[in-house]
Amino acid sequence: MRHGVLILPEHRWARARERWVLAEELGFDHAWTYDHLMWRWFSDKPWFAAVPTLAAAAGATSRIALGTLVASPNFRHPVNFAKELLSLDDISGGRIVCGVGAGAEGYDSRIRNDPQLSRGQRAARFGEFVELLDGLLREERTTFRGEWYTVEDVVVKPECLAAPRLPLAVAAAGPRGMALAARHADIWVTSGAPNMFESERYDRVVPLLKEQLAELDRACVAQGRDPAGLRRLLLTGGSVGGVLESVESWRDATGMLEDAGFTDLVVHWPRPDFPFEGREDVLYEFAAAAGLGKDGTR
Repeated sequence: MRHGVLILPEHRWARARERWVLAEELGFDHAWTYDHLMWRWFSDKPWFAAVPTLAAAAGATSRIALGTLVASPNFRHPVNFAKELLSLDDISGGRIVCGVGAGAEGYDSRIRNDPQLSRGQRAARFGEFVELLDGLLREERTTFRGEWYTVEDVVVKPECLAAPRLPLAVAAAGPRGMALAARHADIWVTSGAPNMFESERYDRVVPLLKEQLAELDRACVAQGRDPAGLRRLLLTGGSVGGVLESVESWRDATGMLEDAGFTDLVVHWPRPDFPFEGREDVLYEFAAAAGLGKDGTR
């Protein structure tokens, strides 16, 4: 099991830097941040942009993978985002992972007075967003004509440091999203029940997660893809709770989720108050007890 941590972009860099560096020192495989203009409970609190945060984190670290969890077409355009990702890829020496999602209704979809979309429209837009972004990161020149995006002979250089492109992580919970992940993703992402922040203990969520994993396998088969070639990442702390209660609960969740078929487990960096309230010492104790970063063992 690979372990990751999500760091909210809420602190000035002098303080935030300490957490990104510590995430690497503790031995985490990857560290992530949200990509929003504003975020539900932080609409009137400090909130920094994801891309410059990741650029700074890349300069402060040397090993750990870094990524968005997740970016969305609510305010991102594939062409602009592809150029930013290539820049991050270069700065980090090939450690960037691009996590993307469809984008739910919320501040990011309303703050610029953009038209409100139905669920079906968001799914269709997301399909084109992922297809175009994938193509831009793979090809030197891209032409694309769709309902949501049209680009003509776009040149994206230099190429990604990793071939054929930097890793793409697609968040999906429904059939259309699963099919999209099966076609394009290196990593499939779930947070349990979609767009839910009513936390339920991880062991009680496992049946739902197993259903999602089985649906993902079927989507891979339908796309002619070996399901074993797709990593499966669970982001906890929203609808999946209880993991950070103690080192023992984290160990238990790791074993249970690995048995279910997950390859990657991400927790939120504990905060002193809502949301993601918890104790930082659990991070330190688990990293030491699990041997994160030592000889590649977990």
